[in-house]
Amino acid sequence: MNLYCYNKLSVLKHYQVTGKTASSISESLEGLVRSGELAAGDLLPPIRRLAVELAVSAGTVASAYRLLGNRGLTVSDRRRGTRARPLRADDPAPSRGTFDLPPGVVDCSTGAPDAVLLPDPLAILARVVYAPATYGTAPVDPGLAAIARRRISNDGVSADDVVCTFGALDGIGRVLASNLSPGDRVAVEDPGWAAVVDQVERMGLVTVPVEVDQEGPLPEAMWQALAGGCRAAVVTSRAQNPTGAAITASRAADLRAVLARYPGCLVVEDDHACGLVEAPLHPVVNDVGRYAFVRSVSKGYGPDLRFAVVTGDRATVARLEATLATGASWVSYLVQQIVLAMWEDEGVDRLLARASAVYRDRRQALCTALRAEGVQVVAPTGLNVWIPVGNETITVASLLASGWLVAPGSRFRLASPPAIRVTTAGLAVEQAQSLAADIAAARRAAASRAGSGG
Repeated sequence: MNLYCYNKLSVLKHYQVTGKTASSISESLEGLVRSGELAAGDLLPPIRRLAVELAVSAGTVASAYRLLGNRGLTVSDRRRGTRARPLRADDPAPSRGTFDLPPGVVDCSTGAPDAVLLPDPLAILARVVYAPATYGTAPVDPGLAAIARRRISNDGVSADDVVCTFGALDGIGRVLASNLSPGDRVAVEDPGWAAVVDQVERMGLVTVPVEVDQEGPLPEAMWQALAGGCRAAVVTSRAQNPTGAAITASRAADLRAVLARYPGCLVVEDDHACGLVEAPLHPVVNDVGRYAFVRSVSKGYGPDLRFAVVTGDRATVARLEATLATGASWVSYLVQQIVLAMWEDEGVDRLLARASAVYRDRRQALCTALRAEGVQVVAPTGLNVWIPVGNETITVASLLASGWLVAPGSRFRLASPPAIRVTTAGLAVEQAQSLAADIAAARRAAASRAGSGG
């Protein structure tokens, strides 16, 4: 069926859409998106109009659009229709997966903790008295639930109920999926964790950027997002990826004041760096009506554990429990008992404190060296440093030629200016000066190319 639709520049474009079922219509449209005929930002036909043209029901077309959204190919805004989303296939460097680095190149792109500083789960496992779960067993080990509630409550967050999920991203996704519908708007940090942005968009939700500084999301930007109709907001407590921002007491109070004006907004707070940074927790979700507080162990205890605990208000927790009950049912009791043993082990606490100090020293070494080169950066906590640049592609390529792989900022930002993310978790203090000099040179080279029009 021949259709004429407006692209993001309001130019009329012609498309050929076919199909009589939701599956066949979505496959036709997917081919247009992947071929580039429907470019990022192009508006898909209105549901009712396409239904008339194809002689199918509006429900069939709506189902086709949901399939596209679930595949991450479109983003739906109820106010403005459904648009093709960027596939992000042209990033200068990958944000996930592995590839062979050129000889001598130092990888500062991963955002991952230093494996040398992680506890050994096999040593912990030797001390675990394994009590396996079976069908009908409570989904959360009682001992783990008790210590999780105590730890989270001691940090000022109400934790009457806890649920285990397969890591922070899984917890955040399940909370959003069980409370929102495609087309709902979600406030996300900008720059922010790329995986959250990808997840929100793949769920058919609309991302609304909220500017971040070293103290977390800006209250004015959060207010604008919520006033614009956001039904949920995702914030990071500390060690924010990619900036290292940590929410201060005053910023948390200001954000709570904004959120109090929108009691129906669901607030999801990600505290993935507990125990790994010196910055204290100043929770945003205190006194918030609808909330989920997510605490994972990936950064401090090991990404391969794939484990997080989530608490929240009763309705939010119940909906989260329902998503697990209809699928995996529970996170492995073996994993839960390993985490419980780690939480009860003073030796693991000492190892975590040592790792925190090492990460701090490595991050501060690069920041100090960058400032000496005239590059102003602020990274108060975490494993990464966010560095503004004029041109990401040129800067990343220049650094790769100098022996450093860094992540382009395009993976983490929506409306914020260009930058690069440098992971300092595995960067030796002795390497900081050399890397800082090369970053400064790469920024100058990018500025020179821009000035010459190259």
